[in-house]
Amino acid sequence: MTLRDKTNAALKTLSSIYDDREARNIIDLAVSHIKGWSRIDMLLNSDKEISNLLSEKIDAVTRRLLTHEPIQYILGETYWHGLTLKVAPGVLIPRPETSELVDIITDENNAEDLDVLDLCTGSGAIALALSRFLRFPKVTAVDISSEALDIARENDKILRTGINFILADILRPLPFPDGSFDIMVSNPPYICESEKQTMSPNVLDYEPSTALFVPDSDPLKFYRPIAVEGYRTAKPGARIYLEINPDHALVTRQLLRETGWSDAEIVNDMHGRQRFVKATRH
Repeated sequence: MTLRDKTNAALKTLSSIYDDREARNIIDLAVSHIKGWSRIDMLLNSDKEISNLLSEKIDAVTRRLLTHEPIQYILGETYWHGLTLKVAPGVLIPRPETSELVDIITDENNAEDLDVLDLCTGSGAIALALSRFLRFPKVTAVDISSEALDIARENDKILRTGINFILADILRPLPFPDGSFDIMVSNPPYICESEKQTMSPNVLDYEPSTALFVPDSDPLKFYRPIAVEGYRTAKPGARIYLEINPDHALVTRQLLRETGWSDAEIVNDMHGRQRFVKATRH
């Protein structure tokens, strides 16, 4: 059987849960990962016979995909913001919108040696990207999950970014002195429980719910302590950047204003949704 035949068979199998384009991208990603091939390599080898071992590996991936398991967890990694990151079910898979948040921060902060705090770091994606794309920053990343921090530390070791990881609960006072940071960033849980019914099984069944959901009765559960502790630990002139639930953009901006932050501004994502809010400590 040729590679083309095998991938076409996998696409047919997956057609019940994925559209053709998404299924093609997933299968190409899997083969590329298994073989270490580029897309050009795959095209050059598409009409060549494949080994039984490769055929079995494609079948194994296909079976797991049929259960809605995300391809990133199957492969153990994802490519995001120019970085290859280790991911596992203990951390969220970083989204394209979060990559936009990193771009906003790097575009607005050109100074060297900035002290950066990333709250709810998960896999470390934001912290790692800022370590790479800001100018010689000192980055501290916080999460309540020791499992998430283990994965983040592995990513840090691979990328050699030298981040300081802290196990802490952002619902409690943070272990940092007043006026410690130039930049604070967070992508905390912000999806309301009632929104579960609109979400796909690959998210609901596999990604950690504690990193996704907040009670309908308290959609700003994590933003309040982030705003307060962020303000306390911010240097004069420091900036805060948050990824937010578009349905609660206005009240999140108002929360920052009431906490003392100035120039609070909502920023739309690539889809025109109110996805981010930023502010300054004067």
